[in-house]
Amino acid sequence: MKKVLFVATVVKTHIMEFHIPYLKMFQDMGWETAVAARNDYEDPADCKIPFCGTYYDIPFERLPWKAANFRAYRELKAIIDREHFDIIHCHTPVGAMIARLAARDARKRGTKVIYTAHGFHFFKGAPAKNWLMFYPAEWLLAPLTDVLVTINKEDYALAKRKIHAKRIEYVPGVGVDTAKFHVGTVDRAEKRRELGLTGQDFLILTVAEMTKNKNHSTVLKALALLKNEPGYESMHYLICGRGEQRDALEAEARQLGIWEHVHFLGYRHDVPELCRCSDIFAFMSFREGMPVALMEAMSCGLPAVCSKIRGNTDLIEHGVDGLFAENTPEGVAAAILKLYHDPALREQLGRAASQTVSRFDAKAVQQKVKEIYLSL
Repeated sequence: MKKVLFVATVVKTHIMEFHIPYLKMFQDMGWETAVAARNDYEDPADCKIPFCGTYYDIPFERLPWKAANFRAYRELKAIIDREHFDIIHCHTPVGAMIARLAARDARKRGTKVIYTAHGFHFFKGAPAKNWLMFYPAEWLLAPLTDVLVTINKEDYALAKRKIHAKRIEYVPGVGVDTAKFHVGTVDRAEKRRELGLTGQDFLILTVAEMTKNKNHSTVLKALALLKNEPGYESMHYLICGRGEQRDALEAEARQLGIWEHVHFLGYRHDVPELCRCSDIFAFMSFREGMPVALMEAMSCGLPAVCSKIRGNTDLIEHGVDGLFAENTPEGVAAAILKLYHDPALREQLGRAASQTVSRFDAKAVQQKVKEIYLSL
């Protein structure tokens, strides 16, 4: 029986988020499946990976120079040398670096190694330290990579120019379950009542973890700039997600005097319904690989105001299926105001967005990945 190993730094926030469909795919094809990643659950007993035959808890750390990563290398190399996997698919910078080093001998025996880069840490506009730390590592590890998969066009072009791996493929992230987000009918009025809002309110939605990179702060400042505009009283900003920035963002909303117009909803299981009852989607990240949240909003026909960065540019054509805004409070405020005053434009952009994102349906993406697996 053939065997596949998935490697990533952590389970809960990576393997569980992105790779369950592929573990199922391999089991359906009759393969033995295994996962090597650190158990990052608060209660380790909660770590239960569907469609995973064997789980190896490897002490990866996100920072490459941490001492635990040397132990992770030794443990992973022993597993790889013993188990004779046919394919190793590695993810996340540290997990992928260690996996490719650990698989050097296995590759001589026929093991194929795939690395999916979920957004290079070195990219146009990235800090110099990112280029100094991560680019040389990828360049040196390229000969140990049978297939390098990039998830956006900017990274694909960069890899072609600078990485020189044996084979480079473009696969647009994990895609989106368009069927799930093309919900038939949602009672907008009822969903809004649940949130304490009315049918006349103008809802701006963001779905993203609360980190500095997701840049909720710029949207808050943009909303504050609109306080003197006609219609401000009806504007409400809904933030879905959790993260270490929540306290700071709540304090900022109070300090800006917009607290009653900002709703911190936490982690939600009803994102499709929230998209359907909102008017626009705001997504002003500084860095993305291929943003699932933006694809989900587009699937619901929600017009987006977003930053012009890699990943977003794979999905949005300005003025056709969304709007790019200058990543400043003034730029975001202007884009919000434009859509607020033009319902016809909102409808046009939303309709086009749902058509655009159909090209990124999860089933089509999974088929592309399956073709890569079967070609090895």
